[in-house]
Amino acid sequence: MAQLWGGRFTKETDKLVYNFNASISFDRKFFGQDIEGSIAHVIMLAKQGILTKDEKDAILKGLTGIRRDVEAGRLEITEEYEDIHSFVEAKLIERIGEAGKKLHTGRSRNDQVALDMRLYTRAEVLHTDELLKELLCTLLHIMEDNRETYMPGFTHLQKAQPVTLAHHLGAYFEMFKRDRSRLKDIYHRMNYCPLGAGALAGTTYPLDRNYTASVLGFEGPTLNSMDSVSDRDYVIEFLSALATIMMHLSRFCEEIILWNSDEYRFVEIDDAYSTGSSIMPQKKNPDIAELVRGKTGRVYGALISILTTMKGLPLAYNKDMQEDKELTFDAIDTVKGCLALFEGMLRTMKFRKDRMEKSAMKGFANATDAADYLVGHGVPFRDAHGIIGKLVLYCIDKQCSIEDLTIDELKTISPVFEEDIYEAISLKTCVEKRLTVGAPGPAVMGVVIDTAKEYLAKDWHEEDEINIPK
Repeated sequence: MAQLWGGRFTKETDKLVYNFNASISFDRKFFGQDIEGSIAHVIMLAKQGILTKDEKDAILKGLTGIRRDVEAGRLEITEEYEDIHSFVEAKLIERIGEAGKKLHTGRSRNDQVALDMRLYTRAEVLHTDELLKELLCTLLHIMEDNRETYMPGFTHLQKAQPVTLAHHLGAYFEMFKRDRSRLKDIYHRMNYCPLGAGALAGTTYPLDRNYTASVLGFEGPTLNSMDSVSDRDYVIEFLSALATIMMHLSRFCEEIILWNSDEYRFVEIDDAYSTGSSIMPQKKNPDIAELVRGKTGRVYGALISILTTMKGLPLAYNKDMQEDKELTFDAIDTVKGCLALFEGMLRTMKFRKDRMEKSAMKGFANATDAADYLVGHGVPFRDAHGIIGKLVLYCIDKQCSIEDLTIDELKTISPVFEEDIYEAISLKTCVEKRLTVGAPGPAVMGVVIDTAKEYLAKDWHEEDEINIPK
């Protein structure tokens, strides 16, 4: 059992205790970040005269060789080591001898793991943002093609008012835009370097923490060594953002599942994103949408778990914090997989425009417009509301829609109705006359779509001149 801390102990750790304590089975994900952080640390130590040039060169050669061999599959990360830090340091000493023992000068595993987790999370924030942007591009393409695809808008899952598919999908565009904004905020807040904080109280070595932070692409060093090693706010924030992304995906999936049903038939999901039944040959199931919806609870669970883990921890580092990794890794992988699969499902999905339009013409989605027609002819809105309510009851009894009634029938309900009522309550008119910002009218939707194009044409890190590591 390879350990970095054996000097204080007089006998071996119990095997069960060792296995329970070890983290290499999952923190091997940090391999790249651990090497990256160690290289930056060594360069800084040499700059400060703490290491000689020869020592620096030997350590850097050893670290890059280990990285190259692991990436090429020539060197395996095995579980005889307690964690990824032990593995890297042990292999370095094996390869270069005494100089390798100086790698850990001026740092602790506490600030080392804090750095690795921050580097890993920072990279995943950017990767998640890329997937969200790709999804937004797909949404925008569908919106552009469906500015005049009429469909019913719903409240309480009941038909409410006619909208367009572009307008409906535009709601999800705004949700995922906000998700990207949250990632941007998280990136800003977390982009400070904990390396150099030591175990909790800094170090007596003359480290240049500003230099280390700059080498690793951070905006600066963290300013309190105790907070540096015990802060997991950025993990909690990222998991919260991931949970919100999954909530948005789940809402979207719920609608796709409904739209895919025989009762709606608004969409046809591509065969590549569907499955069949082992017993019912007619079935084409929306499994991807259902799995994304189901995996939302899994990501929620990771957030609740880390919040619960952190809620009672005193300063500074506690071993409990090792629990931040497995669930976070799983949540990140889950969200990235869901985003990629959902984007593919959406991109290949066929929208049944004819079914959507027919559905919008039923269920009295134009009732509000009929009331507005009366208001436009001098009837107070409250009276108009009552008149249209009676009209709807009459239509329900006759099993028809408002536009199916003759003008004589309409006049028995209110003499204010004239022939122009039919044009006033047509789907085209109902949608086109809604011209306030954010409404489904094609003119204002065009402005929104143009704004969305401008938004996607630039990256948020370019807007704010954030230093993104290469």
